[in-house]
Amino acid sequence: MKSLYDISAPAKLNLFLHVTGRRSDGYHLLQSVFMLIDWCDTLHFDLRADGKISREDLGMVLPVEDLVLRAAGALKRASASPLGVHIGIEKRIPTQAGMGGGSSDAAATLLALNRLWKLDYSLEQLSQIGLQLGADVPFFLAGHNAWVEGIGEKITPVSLPTGQFLVLKPAQGLDTGLIFSDPALKRDSETAIISGFATDPFGFGRNDLQNVAQRLCPGVAEALEWLASRGLSGRMTGSGSAVFAPVSQHVDLGQAPSAFQVRLCSSLDVHPLVGWATSNSLSVGGG
Repeated sequence: MKSLYDISAPAKLNLFLHVTGRRSDGYHLLQSVFMLIDWCDTLHFDLRADGKISREDLGMVLPVEDLVLRAAGALKRASASPLGVHIGIEKRIPTQAGMGGGSSDAAATLLALNRLWKLDYSLEQLSQIGLQLGADVPFFLAGHNAWVEGIGEKITPVSLPTGQFLVLKPAQGLDTGLIFSDPALKRDSETAIISGFATDPFGFGRNDLQNVAQRLCPGVAEALEWLASRGLSGRMTGSGSAVFAPVSQHVDLGQAPSAFQVRLCSSLDVHPLVGWATSNSLSVGGG
């Protein structure tokens, strides 16, 4: 195997996001359901025999040291593989959107290089590496829609009804650190249970970060107001500026504010790379 092309890295939506507490080390304790959607980045991997790791941006220009390079470097250090790789990235998922694009790219990189370098690492081994890169990486590695708790490391697969979602990304992004450090952030939501969520999966709960985000990024409020004007119930996903709403009828996307990225997305039952690493468990890390 010399190459792996057209590797899909899908985005996610947080159907809800509750902040239930804060650990002594400052990390926030969360509850959420992550749902995969068909807004995807595409990655291409060419084996390098010289051991070097390089990247080519085929769409938008990425930071010099992005999560893809960090993931490749972390796996190379962990495995001591003498091989390298050249990675091409067609970036489509917006950045600072709360859609997990960087984490998804990192997970796809770990899974692809596990094959390309013939490492035969388990999902648990890859997840331990992924968790050091970002809290969302283990979710994308696991490959299933999931109930997520802790700081993102406790993952329980859930079945979700299929659906379509209108996703709007304002021009402005949001810095996760600014939201979580804001003194107005609600940090004491009651602990929810999966059975409560299951009664209304697309309407359950709220995003506890949304009120702070609307103050920091007016585009979030503008996007939510636009959805409401169409009779749609929107909310923010994750800690970024993108918002979404489930839709069951036609929506004229041409009427959306011109500064927004707008896409009608479908949910995915599983990640395109599910099964690329063997696993005995989908839970990684500790509390």
